[in-house]
Amino acid sequence: MVRFELQPPPEGVEDLSVWEALEEFLLALTASGASDKTVKAYRAGITDFLRFTGKELVRELGIRDYTRWRLERLRKGFARGSRSRRKVQATLHYYSLFVRSFLQWLGRAGRLPAVSRPRGRPRVGTLSDREVLKLLEASRDVLDLLIVSLLFETGLRAQELLSITKDDVDVEGREIVVRNAKYGEERVVFYGPLTEAVLKAYLPTVSEGGRLVPLSYSGLYKRLKSLARRAGLDPGKVRPHVLRHTFATEALRRGMNLPAVQAILGHRDIKTTQAYLHLLKEDLKRQYLRAFAAEA
Repeated sequence: MVRFELQPPPEGVEDLSVWEALEEFLLALTASGASDKTVKAYRAGITDFLRFTGKELVRELGIRDYTRWRLERLRKGFARGSRSRRKVQATLHYYSLFVRSFLQWLGRAGRLPAVSRPRGRPRVGTLSDREVLKLLEASRDVLDLLIVSLLFETGLRAQELLSITKDDVDVEGREIVVRNAKYGEERVVFYGPLTEAVLKAYLPTVSEGGRLVPLSYSGLYKRLKSLARRAGLDPGKVRPHVLRHTFATEALRRGMNLPAVQAILGHRDIKTTQAYLHLLKEDLKRQYLRAFAAEA
């Protein structure tokens, strides 16, 4: 998880209401460079905690509130309806990190216990070359082809893909400027011959300054699920982040070094990029077992 360098809280913060303090904290978080999506996630987690405590002033908050809230959520989950225990634990993991940051910023944390990752957390898988080919073959129009080829060849995040405009594409250099990156830091990604061929047919249909993929976030997910069904694949497996993982794993498999993959993916911490090595290791193990199974 990325650590943000937050400005200190205002003087007399202990006399503020918990809701005023929350707004001050989120302002500091935004000023530190956190994305809108990150701020929204922090707000959701801390709001859940504050509503549970029922406390009005910052000075009333303490470690006991944090402990009681965690125990209650572990027992009963969250109020958003029935969810699997695995999802509840994953949500609580991140919410706990957000609440800890809030309490530490306020100076109300004391000696809070460390938050450990839930065991058995599922890793996001990847698509095989054959599965990617099936998606391309099942594409019903050029936009389908563009979505799959861009995600597969660039490793873009969903929101980054949706923010790209025609002006961001350098056709001669086969480059795309990513302006709406997760941490607000502009970067450049590159695309291969597959995307080049699709863009050659698609770009003339896009108006100057127009978005390359004129879909909403939910619209993108629905389109990929529909495409997966036509390709005979599990719709739950075909998501933007799975294609991003597929790109990262394929890049490492083809010999790209970690810092290069980190830069293309837009990771702040190389440890995040290192997480993809487990996928490469599992792939190598499968190949090894296939190669030596015949001798067993």
